[in-house]
Amino acid sequence: MDCKAVAAAICDWLQRNVKSAKCNGIVFGLSGGLDSAVVAGLGMQALPDGCLGVIMPCHSDPQDVEDAEAVARSFSLPTITYDLGPVYDEHLANLRKLLVPCVSARGAHPVGGTGSKIRMAEANLKPRLRMTALYYYANVLGYLVIGTTNKSELTVGYFTKYGDGGSDLLPLGELVKTDVRELAEYLGVPRSIIDKPPTAGLWDGQTDEGEMGISYAELDRYILTGEAPDRVRERVEALNRSAQHKFTRPPIAPIDAS
Repeated sequence: MDCKAVAAAICDWLQRNVKSAKCNGIVFGLSGGLDSAVVAGLGMQALPDGCLGVIMPCHSDPQDVEDAEAVARSFSLPTITYDLGPVYDEHLANLRKLLVPCVSARGAHPVGGTGSKIRMAEANLKPRLRMTALYYYANVLGYLVIGTTNKSELTVGYFTKYGDGGSDLLPLGELVKTDVRELAEYLGVPRSIIDKPPTAGLWDGQTDEGEMGISYAELDRYILTGEAPDRVRERVEALNRSAQHKFTRPPIAPIDAS
């Protein structure tokens, strides 16, 4: 990949989209991971006077905050740090409290159980809270919200609907994870961030590859060449099918009012 040309094209695209939207700049979540670090580097090249990173720990690994701060220093990126932990705790406690009588009356699964659906529902609150914070700052500042999802994640739907999937622009949407890592090298992202295992930070020990059940190398090879072992191909296609609802607008009932 010609990283210089790709970076220049994305920066130009960001500038044009911000201008056409009559906005003042861009804002994005700075997680301490690879994708947001690359967005930070590109954003500061494209819009150095209109670029804001928001660090939003939510019972996160403290190392992630340190990595996010290291990225900000590397690119002289202005940041805001908003600890969502207390907000998350109160919000989740209220949700659970109101649901208890409802599920008890229906004989449903008890709230607070260890089922995977409960864990995922509670984990997905984190990116959805982050989305609301980003849009608050975007609205106040006249900025656009930049998503950090890459093509690999888009292919298998590895993002939270109306969470990190909620944004105005996706500058990395045509780049697989391998490309993003190569672009990170070119931009000068700190080596510790390039080498760390990708994670959405949804729960302790969670990693992207562990949750997807395949590696990014396997996924990227299949996306770019169409070649993969049956195990990988079947997994990618299954993930893509189950995530179709994330890729379209909500269906509208076809009512004929005539």
